[in-house]
Amino acid sequence: MIRIILLVVFLLDQLSKSFVLRHMSLNQSIPVLPPIFSITLIANTGVAFGLFKEKSDLFVWVGLLVLFWIYQVTRHTPLENRWAKVGVGLISGGALGNLLDRLRHGYVVDFLDFRVWPVFNIADSCIFIGTLLFLIVCFKPSH
Repeated sequence: MIRIILLVVFLLDQLSKSFVLRHMSLNQSIPVLPPIFSITLIANTGVAFGLFKEKSDLFVWVGLLVLFWIYQVTRHTPLENRWAKVGVGLISGGALGNLLDRLRHGYVVDFLDFRVWPVFNIADSCIFIGTLLFLIVCFKPSH
């Protein structure tokens, strides 16, 4: 289950980024639902919210370590909870998508622009949702 979710997230992320890169130029913005939502192509050399810009090399290593840690944890401690598996699959697929961007471009391709939030991508969304799911499962009292 984790591998399937990882693969679906990775493919959706990479296909969407490829489409945007092919049809837009850097910093171009196309209003979709003005003034709420636009597609805005940016090159993010930092992490979430554009923090720590120009540290892309460091985040390649961080991404590799996160993926290795997830692999080791799931290999040695099989997850029983379906939602924990979904969370790990979402986190892994998103991390892999953003890692490939850093390796291929030297930055992460971001394009989803809700104007009141920093521009992000599908991988970022999946990492966020996956982390929330995983934390809910971990901290939910079992009866």
